[in-house]
Amino acid sequence: MRYTLTHLKELEAEAIYVIREVFAQFENPAILFSGGKDSIVLTHLAKKAFWPAKIPFPLVHIDTGHNFPETMEFRDNLVQELGVRLIVGSVQKSIDDGAVQEETGKNASRNALQTVTLLDSIESNGIDAAMGGARRDEEKARAKERFFSHRDDFGQWDPKNQRPELWNLFNGKKNMGEHFRVFPISNWTEMDVWQYILLENIAIPSLYIAHERKVVWRNNTWLPVSEYITLEDNEKVETKMIRFRTLGDITITGGVESEADTLEKIVQEVASARQTERGNRADDKRGETAMEDRKKQGYF
Repeated sequence: MRYTLTHLKELEAEAIYVIREVFAQFENPAILFSGGKDSIVLTHLAKKAFWPAKIPFPLVHIDTGHNFPETMEFRDNLVQELGVRLIVGSVQKSIDDGAVQEETGKNASRNALQTVTLLDSIESNGIDAAMGGARRDEEKARAKERFFSHRDDFGQWDPKNQRPELWNLFNGKKNMGEHFRVFPISNWTEMDVWQYILLENIAIPSLYIAHERKVVWRNNTWLPVSEYITLEDNEKVETKMIRFRTLGDITITGGVESEADTLEKIVQEVASARQTERGNRADDKRGETAMEDRKKQGYF
């Protein structure tokens, strides 16, 4: 009898192999958990990798203080369900301590400030490998990155100095003070993620499902109205059927008009989409190399 795997099961097996390799090579790994679909899938894969034992490392969430309430509620429920340790790095504390300075103005964001908080959290908790849910199809800078992404003792990434990864052989050797970012679902696409969520019936925040929400049209996207944004005189609050393809701060994450209120409809919508999922993220529109510049400084 021939034994064949579907493409989703091949991707699952590859990701689980990478997760187990991290656990074998590093002393204190962790999962960077944002509450978005990719980090949720990564956490689900880690659960399967070590079942029936619990996930043997903590989840790390960098809390900007400007998160969607739905994301925070989902995070807390998932942590309780899995029985794992949660490490929270607070951007607000970094601001209060004077480590970073908060932006001001109409398009102010705390997104870039996360870098300092993340690096401080990694150092203070002795994390030597931080796994994330980044995928190569998301953004051109992420397409350059390896599964095992070496970071120097300042937490910085050098895209011109990356280690070869031949035949799924991963080199986790590092010097004192250095660490790695690891991306087990690098080879997945947005469609793969949604098909896998549907296949595995994975719970996701309600933000991904089409729902009525008060929004304002800004920077060519429907930005959710919240206490963290100041409306201009010419901006009009409207109620639309909205869903979010990617989650970040509520101040920078734009929604799309949608009727996709089930996982099946989301898969169909993604199949016909002509804009990238991060096309509504204001933080990516600050420059052609915005993501790569942030990653060089130590961003996710």
